[in-house]
Amino acid sequence: MSIGEVKKKEIQEKFRLHEKDTGSTPLQIAVLTERISNLSAHLAQHKKDQGSKRGLLQLVARRRKLLDYLRREDKEKYKKIIKDLGLRR
Repeated sequence: MSIGEVKKKEIQEKFRLHEKDTGSTPLQIAVLTERISNLSAHLAQHKKDQGSKRGLLQLVARRRKLLDYLRREDKEKYKKIIKDLGLRR
């Protein structure tokens, strides 16, 4: 499930690094987290939707890779985004 334009703008306002930021690592992680939560809610109702389950696993893997990259490159940003999004690490 995708996220709405309004919700995406809210996430961009909160996590962007500068005025024209649309793709920094923290921003990508925040958008993926929102998509993952939406897809998880969908799968709670539709347990047999295997296509969505596969998509969810792909999103989780992509977020994991971005988090690993951020942890290697900038520990402070990594700790901040984990705290802000409430992720378990």
